[in-house]
Amino acid sequence: EVHVVESGGGLVQVGGTLRLSCAASGFTADNYAIAWFRQAPGKEREGVSCTHSVDGTTYYVDSLKGRFTISTDNPRNTIYLQMNSLTPEDTAVYYCAADDGCSPFPSHFTSWGQGTQVTVSS
Repeated sequence: EVHVVESGGGLVQVGGTLRLSCAASGFTADNYAIAWFRQAPGKEREGVSCTHSVDGTTYYVDSLKGRFTISTDNPRNTIYLQMNSLTPEDTAVYYCAADDGCSPFPSHFTSWGQGTQVTVSS
């Protein structure tokens, strides 16, 4: 069974940075994808970024390109989300999810972490 656990959230001021971590385990195949989603209060969960294990292909939602970067530490099976120039609109619970391919749709993913809160204060 695949498990993913997020960490690294917290309170940061406008313009600050945070790096989220997603520790993944339990994969039985080399072909998998890890995605970051976020959900702000009263809003639907939205895709942020995704990376695929086979070729390292990465995807970002257009509105976050240039500020957020996804990366992988393969030996540690840890996926990071570096977030720069944070704004109050980035305040949300950030979730890590795993499945066999990238998708912007939460329904595609079968394994989810518990989420980590990111709060950006002005």
